[in-house]
Amino acid sequence: MVNELILDFEKVFGSKEGAAAYFAPGRVNLIGEHTDYNGGHVFPCALTFGTYAIARKREDKLIRLYSNNFKQLGIIEFSLDSLTNEKKHDWANYPKGVVWAFEQEKFEVNSGFEILFYGNIPNGAGLSSSASIELVTSVIIKDMFNFDLDMIKMVQISKMAENKFIGVNCGIMDQFAIGMGKENCAILLDTNTLKYDYARIELNDASIVIANTNKRRGLADSKYNERRTQCEEALQDLASELGIKTLGELTEEEFEKYEYLIKSSVNIKRAKHAVYENQRTIKAVKALKENDLETFGLLMNASHVSLRDDYEVTGIELDTLVELAWKQKGVIGSRMTGAGFGGCTVSIVKNDCIDDFIKNLGKAYVEEIGYEASFYIAKVGDGARKLN
Repeated sequence: MVNELILDFEKVFGSKEGAAAYFAPGRVNLIGEHTDYNGGHVFPCALTFGTYAIARKREDKLIRLYSNNFKQLGIIEFSLDSLTNEKKHDWANYPKGVVWAFEQEKFEVNSGFEILFYGNIPNGAGLSSSASIELVTSVIIKDMFNFDLDMIKMVQISKMAENKFIGVNCGIMDQFAIGMGKENCAILLDTNTLKYDYARIELNDASIVIANTNKRRGLADSKYNERRTQCEEALQDLASELGIKTLGELTEEEFEKYEYLIKSSVNIKRAKHAVYENQRTIKAVKALKENDLETFGLLMNASHVSLRDDYEVTGIELDTLVELAWKQKGVIGSRMTGAGFGGCTVSIVKNDCIDDFIKNLGKAYVEEIGYEASFYIAKVGDGARKLN
């Protein structure tokens, strides 16, 4: 793969002299959805597919970007002196935003560069292709300019690019999972403190299966920012008496006791999801560490119900995939993963049932929705890095 991409780089940019290879994975979140911007816990892992990049420094101030995924757009070119979000620059606004964010953080990018990107994350699937591009760009910039910063700082810079340059008010989970991923481990991350703990994924005779609804969703123009605002309003109402800074600080019992403080009935539902999902995530990781996969699966199922009924971010495609999955033999748990409104589900399925699971679920999904879902057996890999 890398050798082929280096040859592609040579075709696009004229030579391969001085080019180096980099990679950042996609991610899937096992449980803990829409908790990361509410000061709660998340439990994602990095995948073995993601974004490859071949990069080389230039002597002038030009940045030239090319993606094998969007060949029709050709080379997208801009100067270090004009780092603004331009619609015509399409996907290239993500790496451009990272350069901008490095400069905001007083890391001086003093010359241009060329990058060829290739991603094998299904686009719009909710497995975080945007954060993957951001992190691979961060690793390139750190390496190219010998900046003294650790991966967590690169994670924060990448999130800043997404929030302030792209305009998606995401939490830190995607960038953190992609930057800090570790083979065969998921990360229990407290998004309030950034304290984290690796938990080995011991699924015995089962595997993680990702199903893509193949319904495209645009995060920036989805209801994502609206949900975040609703949670902030609920928090404000609760904080008037409780003195809390995030919804993640509350237990279920505390929420039940004080939910009357929240003025809007819709915001009560949104906040309830954030509080209960945070507690589910903590319980799920404990169950996984105790090898209690049955409890882990039940908590995954409960997570989906809450995302469907209280947070209302699922939709017909995701609900169909999950509800059909629950009926299949060998399924330990299934839920939507990612922001919602399309994208993917994640299921834990016994290995000897995976073939039938994919066949039966695929057939039933086409019958109900009218087009096909795609399936991937996930392998859990390492985080963003330079390749040898």
